[in-house]
Amino acid sequence: MNTYTTVPSGEQVVQELPWRWKVQGRIFVIGGLGFMFDAWDVTLNGILIPLLSTHWALTPGEVAWVGTSNLIGMALGAFVWGTIADTIGRKKAFTATLLIFSLFTVLGAFSPDFIWFCVFRFMAGFGLGGCIPVDYALVGEFTPRKQRGKVLTAMDGWWPVGAALAGFVSAGLVAVYGDWRLTMLVMVLPALLVFWVRRSVPESPLFLIRKGRREEAAKVIDGLVAATGAEARAYSLPDAKEVPRLSAGSAWHQLRLVWQFNWKITAAAWSLFFSILLVYYLSLTWMPRILIGAGFAEYKAFVTTASMAAVGLLGVVVAALLVERVGRKWILAVTGPLSALTLVIVAIVVDIPTAAVFWLLVFGFVVQVAIPVLYAYVSELYPTELRGTGFGWASTFSRLGAGFGPLIFANYFWPELGLATSFALAGGLVLMAVLWMAFFSPETKQRRLE
Repeated sequence: MNTYTTVPSGEQVVQELPWRWKVQGRIFVIGGLGFMFDAWDVTLNGILIPLLSTHWALTPGEVAWVGTSNLIGMALGAFVWGTIADTIGRKKAFTATLLIFSLFTVLGAFSPDFIWFCVFRFMAGFGLGGCIPVDYALVGEFTPRKQRGKVLTAMDGWWPVGAALAGFVSAGLVAVYGDWRLTMLVMVLPALLVFWVRRSVPESPLFLIRKGRREEAAKVIDGLVAATGAEARAYSLPDAKEVPRLSAGSAWHQLRLVWQFNWKITAAAWSLFFSILLVYYLSLTWMPRILIGAGFAEYKAFVTTASMAAVGLLGVVVAALLVERVGRKWILAVTGPLSALTLVIVAIVVDIPTAAVFWLLVFGFVVQVAIPVLYAYVSELYPTELRGTGFGWASTFSRLGAGFGPLIFANYFWPELGLATSFALAGGLVLMAVLWMAFFSPETKQRRLE
């Protein structure tokens, strides 16, 4: 029934299936767990900065490389894995990312010196950097169109879970054992378990269709129809589109295609990713050190940062409730600049512990309304053949900003301009990105994926 030129197409069948937790929900959970480790690892950078400053007697400029090496690795990973996912398939890329992350995290925990530590953190970041673009592409292509906005927005609910776990678990381990290595090793076993579970996830039928693997695509689609209890009906599978071979030049070819598709949309995606995530990563990377400098005990600084991340789960819930009603653009236009403003207030009142904690919680809530909507929005801006690459390149650009931003922040802006002014400059970038989006990027609410 799968080869006749009838309507609807195979893609339409997948996007119009009923939502079932045992089918699409299972893929959402498995993909989200990888996203959780991404959050855990990024948040761990902020935990490691004060610990390694003491362990290896590092200056603020030197210890900033803890976050920079890891996030630059993630930037390269987002770039490479997005293209790999669009070339060899979502499933293979989906399973490999966490394996590479786990291997180099173990090596990093036993680093003989700080230089080797940064090398291993770079490689761990390279593996983990593929999780976000690959996971969003795969989950988005399995999710029915009517639920896609909510599901992709809810994917970011795994981020505050991972970030909060990093803070709370690390605070407990440091308080009891006083060893920074354990804060890294505790991630590895659950990451390997998730890697094993990922092997059972089917390949994206949209990718298989584009690749020309029609029988495999039909088998996946028929399986989804049966598993969700939908009515079986005839559908068509279009001819395969040209798929690039994986090579050194294919990534750059995909990059050209992303900009040729629509340069104004790509500029909006990159600027939103860069500016909003720069604000968030500045807070994750340096907030423990900022709080300790303001007089917080080490343990309390870690727990406060973890609480900032944990309250973000409420923000994700609010985002999921509003994203299909209000639309992506309006939510980003309000919450992006507002998150930066609250971080400026934190910097102003940081010497007043109660006020600092309150405004940090407000920041954690607001920014986690913005980020999941941002991820859902950008993943919907591109057609199937560019979805992983388009999202991956935007993520790469943001990781570069997140990697070098904290380094520049610690060496130049914070010492010269002060904390509040430095955060305000980052907020100005958010405002400019939102204005560009308002004029040059479309709303994607309820739009059918191409």
